[in-house]
Amino acid sequence: MFRPLVLAALLAFAVAPVAASAADKPTLTVYTYDAFAADWGPGPGLKQGFEKTCACTLDFVAADSSIGALRRVQLEGRTTRADIVLGLDTALAGTAEATGLFAPHGIDTTALKVPNGWSSPDFVPFDYGYFAFVYDKTKLADPPHSFKDLAGADGLTIVIEDPRSATPGLGLVLWIEAAYGDKAPSVWSGLAPHVVTVTPDWSSAYDLFLKGEADMVLSYTTSPAYHLVEEQNDRYAAAAFDEGHYLQVEIAGILQSSPHKDLAGKFLAYLVSPEAQALIPHTNWMYPVADGPVPDGFAGLVAPDPVLLLPDAEVAAHSGDWIAEALDALAGK
Repeated sequence: MFRPLVLAALLAFAVAPVAASAADKPTLTVYTYDAFAADWGPGPGLKQGFEKTCACTLDFVAADSSIGALRRVQLEGRTTRADIVLGLDTALAGTAEATGLFAPHGIDTTALKVPNGWSSPDFVPFDYGYFAFVYDKTKLADPPHSFKDLAGADGLTIVIEDPRSATPGLGLVLWIEAAYGDKAPSVWSGLAPHVVTVTPDWSSAYDLFLKGEADMVLSYTTSPAYHLVEEQNDRYAAAAFDEGHYLQVEIAGILQSSPHKDLAGKFLAYLVSPEAQALIPHTNWMYPVADGPVPDGFAGLVAPDPVLLLPDAEVAAHSGDWIAEALDALAGK
């Protein structure tokens, strides 16, 4: 009778520290967009790499888009369980900063390579790319090389994303605004007859394009690299536009309400480390912000000239009006 009781007590004593240790292991929660957290996205590799060093659990919570992730944090406010929002971009930075929900990151970003440079106390860049119209070379031998060409191409069809729910759609609004300013509404009126549909997200638009539902799709200059590397397929290309191409820099920020700010800072530092950055080109199909190799498929991609980018404050102040102009034109108003 006595010996089993002693054994049970010893086992309970031995297990208690383990249980306490597991309970003390922090969880770092990152709100992001669905493609980033997907099995084929950067999320799983980043989780595996960071958890080797952090004595923590890294939990990605996916929204349908980075716009959706920001809206969720805005609705939840300081009660959100998120520590970090990852996947916002330069089009959303001004709006995100104005919420007052983000904390200074304290990370030295001076060595990072971002077109036009980077300086923000609240957001860390982790990749970048350029918006473009992608086409199938076997079906479209002579693609348009400007918005004027696109508007004037008889029978040419395009599929684009909704600027209210998808960053590429918002990027197109800013692209046209940066290139044409006050003439942007007339450009949209020229594009409207060519738009087959406006999808809520990038994946839906690209799937329609691949199924042959449109001649071109709003995507990225780097999209053809995916087909080259993963499928050994050189059919797809991005059309180089004379107006230049609009830059998208993807960013991450720590929330003021996070109880794990130190750990969140370590993750952002890891995100721009050579190890993490090496995952970006072949999982997110964007350019890394740190030096390192990129897949061979990135050679020969469109090199935008000029690179277009509007100031964050201007975008935050006027993007609502620009979106309304675009939607009015698409609706035939």
